[in-house]
Amino acid sequence: MAGSLNKVLLIGRLGNDPEIKQMQNGKSVARLSVATSESWKDKNTGEKKEKTEWHRVVIFNEGLVSVVQKYLKKGAQVYIEGQLNTNKYTDSNGQEKYSTQIVLQGYSSSLTMLDGKNSSSGDSKKLEGTQLPSMICLISLKIQTIKYLFKFPS
Repeated sequence: MAGSLNKVLLIGRLGNDPEIKQMQNGKSVARLSVATSESWKDKNTGEKKEKTEWHRVVIFNEGLVSVVQKYLKKGAQVYIEGQLNTNKYTDSNGQEKYSTQIVLQGYSSSLTMLDGKNSSSGDSKKLEGTQLPSMICLISLKIQTIKYLFKFPS
């Protein structure tokens, strides 16, 4: 279908250590639970409020699974690019249910570690001066590309 796009961009933190499993074909798959949060001040009470959304991320890309296994731990901040995928299943009571996840596979997906934490050494390294600005530029470039492709006003 021309003019459609299935693309998800997330910046969030891992809620748990990654789960790595072997599939029947011998390849590895990684499962992540990523939290994104927003905060605001309640107009009526002045109280600070926060809302957290949890996202299931499944990684089939062998190279990314290897990076996830070696370097990511609970609390790590990541930038994820993938696609939405909804699966239908039947629970133990016979009811049909749906599960939506973000899938990273093939060339149209990416994962970037944003906070420079290295799980094998336990150190926390500062971001290089160019990493965060280049990440922001990348996101901005993708937004501009989407606007161009779908003729959204700037």
